[in-house]
Amino acid sequence: MVSNNDEIIKSSWQRCQRYGLEQSSKPELHRLDQNDRNSLDEEYRKLIQTTSTEVLPYYENILSNTQCLIMLTDNQGHVLNSWGDKRFLASSQKSIFEKGIDWSEIKNGTNAIGTALACGSAVQVQRDDHFLKANRFMIGSAAPIYDVNRTLLGVLDISSDAYLPQSHTLGMVKLMSQCIENRLIISTFGDDYFLLTFNTNIDNLDSQWTGIIVFNDEGTIISANKRAEVLLCYDLALTNIVDIIDIPLQKIKTKISNLPFSFKVLNKYNMHGFIKAPIQADIQAVDFRTNKPSTYDADIIPLEKFGFGDEKISRCIEQAERIIDKDIPILIYGETGVGKEVFVKGLHKSSQRKNHQLIAVNCAAIPSDLVESELFGYEKGAFTGASTKGAIGFIRKAHKGTLFLDEIGEMPLGVQSRLLRVLQERKVTPLGSTESYHVDIKLISATNRSLKQDIESGLFRQDLYYRVSGLNIELPPLRERTDKKQLFHQINALYSSNSSTEKLSTEIVELFYQHPWPGNIRQLVSVIKIAQAMADNKTIEKKHLPDDFFEDLKENKAKTNKNIDTIEQFTPVNNNSADQAELLQVYNEYNGNISKTAKALAISRNTLYKRLKEIGIR
Repeated sequence: MVSNNDEIIKSSWQRCQRYGLEQSSKPELHRLDQNDRNSLDEEYRKLIQTTSTEVLPYYENILSNTQCLIMLTDNQGHVLNSWGDKRFLASSQKSIFEKGIDWSEIKNGTNAIGTALACGSAVQVQRDDHFLKANRFMIGSAAPIYDVNRTLLGVLDISSDAYLPQSHTLGMVKLMSQCIENRLIISTFGDDYFLLTFNTNIDNLDSQWTGIIVFNDEGTIISANKRAEVLLCYDLALTNIVDIIDIPLQKIKTKISNLPFSFKVLNKYNMHGFIKAPIQADIQAVDFRTNKPSTYDADIIPLEKFGFGDEKISRCIEQAERIIDKDIPILIYGETGVGKEVFVKGLHKSSQRKNHQLIAVNCAAIPSDLVESELFGYEKGAFTGASTKGAIGFIRKAHKGTLFLDEIGEMPLGVQSRLLRVLQERKVTPLGSTESYHVDIKLISATNRSLKQDIESGLFRQDLYYRVSGLNIELPPLRERTDKKQLFHQINALYSSNSSTEKLSTEIVELFYQHPWPGNIRQLVSVIKIAQAMADNKTIEKKHLPDDFFEDLKENKAKTNKNIDTIEQFTPVNNNSADQAELLQVYNEYNGNISKTAKALAISRNTLYKRLKEIGIR
């Protein structure tokens, strides 16, 4: 009887003949150059690290005395890393499994790595199964690895001397590849989504052969491992968890615990499993002081809930969503606190890069003498005080993902020059290094100042401006939004500590309408958090609001009344009435903000104070 493995080998030999290979051909050991190998290291870092630190240690004892070499490759057959024993290789063969060597079928004929890639399934290639005679000194067992989107990511291979018994190796490499896939799913989705782990036997829930299904709050299945579809005999793409499990969604969520429960799937299979709830994590940003992820409190609002009918906001969302997957940078304007970080998080999560990192860097928060090293990275010992391990830099951390440069107008000119070069060449060179690394990033920048005015003042490079300002978006301040009422209630609901949300009284909503909100959404969130704490699960009333809320409200009313009185009563005392009228118009437009009024009129703050004093306002 012909086995499935035999059929795979037969098909592979037919492909090799079509490629024009001959059995006497020498292996073509093409190796990527150093820059390309470095790029592969960056692109597959998560896969390499998961394999090395989370999977291989569990099999160390089993493999330690087997004289096997374990190899991990990308989806083209290039060796990413190897572990184990090379003693079965002759001295002249030591280089054939080095990093960057291509083991695709078209280069090296039938072999475990290349054939597993070609057929998309596990395979064992024994001595004479190799198409090229030169490769018949070894036996290889390989299994493909799929990413969280079920796209072929790479191959895990175990190779050894052809004359050593390998009856167990194919099963082991299948198990290891399944383990890698499971770890990738959990690390990618575990914090943000529900995870259902299940199996036919309650005693096997901790094995690598359990099914894993990832679903969101609405029950939509986001991802699943291969084992889940095998157990269910069902394609899970774009289905809902309630289509699989005979339990209502809300009841499914009550099963969240480390204790297993029993259920029936597709009305016929009995299963056992447990559900892990998501961690309500905020946007990942970079804290330059620790090089570890930090969080923004305001970033829990999804993009689809960012606007509630405001025309400007709706237009911003529509434009950004059309551009997010194009090779076009986005520049976001807006006052401090309007929700630029929230907007960027929503964009990233709706983009094709959502499974890669969003690295957010506040350019104003990093000391000017550290900006360059933190952005571009550095080699060990590159400068006094540098880490002995070096640093990869924020730009390379964002490879394949999104780089968000907040307050980009605060970036020093010298750093602007280096950033321009990176954006032009799509390569970054760390400080103290002569090597360049390819980077693939979606660039989103934000500022609360006019970059065009900064260009005129010599504070911002014009050539960089046209590299970062592909699509310009201006998020309106809270006081100008037409959907304030819905926004008030939405943020109150988002930050409520329990299911019975503290409601906003009619009086509170009216006060919120009157408030100028100089701190925008960030200030609104702060006020609501304080009020909720003071209300203690009851309706939020006036007495629960912080004192500084009323101070802002009082100052705004005073300014409004004074400005109205001034405009109505003011009679020009000189021939400069047109200039004075313009000054008053701009001053009122910015609610008496000196800095913004001065900038809009292109005069100094001192000059503005003098002119206001002349007309009796200050």
